[in-house]
Amino acid sequence: MTQNSETETATLAGGCFWCTEAAFKELDGVESVTSGYAGGHVEDPTYEAVCTGDTGHAEVVQVEYDTDELSYEDVLKVFFTVHDPTQLNRQGPDVGTQYRSAVFYHDDEQKQVVQRFLRELDAEGAYDGDEIVTEVEPLDTFYEAEERHQDYYEKNPNDQYCSIQAEPKVQKVREKFGEKAAQ
Repeated sequence: MTQNSETETATLAGGCFWCTEAAFKELDGVESVTSGYAGGHVEDPTYEAVCTGDTGHAEVVQVEYDTDELSYEDVLKVFFTVHDPTQLNRQGPDVGTQYRSAVFYHDDEQKQVVQRFLRELDAEGAYDGDEIVTEVEPLDTFYEAEERHQDYYEKNPNDQYCSIQAEPKVQKVREKFGEKAAQ
């Protein structure tokens, strides 16, 4: 990070947080990625509680990024590349509201950018014209996930789920965003 640069934070739900976290860690300009929970009605939820679908939370990542290297729109481009925003309450094999597609905005500027971004995706017929079901809502509270869920892909490179689900997302970032991918 350069001396006078600033960071901003994006909070995104795109299925399993292990996979989304791994994809964002590939980018230059990303200062940190923290897995957690947002959008629910239970205080201090646990992973086990969120997995029931009863807390209303989604698995999310908070991406802190250097605004000199990445814009919020850059972050959204990656996000909408590494998950399928047309799947309602699921991503691949993961099913339930905790795996929904959502953007939790931090301020009115982020809200406006993501709404414009979604209109543009819709206008260009992205996703073969399938309806984008991504929720856009204000971030109320972010709860950091348990330590065992942080850096999961890095800590568990031989985990079969990660090999099947996270690795393709990491490869997609490297291929599509090579100029912004960490070297």
